[in-house]
Amino acid sequence: MKANVGSIDRSLRLVLGILLILLPFLAGLAGFGKWLSLAVGAALVVTALARTCPAYALFGLSTCGRK
Repeated sequence: MKANVGSIDRSLRLVLGILLILLPFLAGLAGFGKWLSLAVGAALVVTALARTCPAYALFGLSTCGRK
């Protein structure tokens, strides 16, 4: 897939994703909130590392600089 996540977007996704993954363990979330936080955090980390976002591709968006 073509990269569609720019540097700033990538950094924000990575930081927010890691925070969401840590949140259930640090704040003591349980049940649905715990799993939702882990799932969203993991999705953000994966899209940051892959530099591609399926939702961006679906809507034709990109935060990469112009080439």
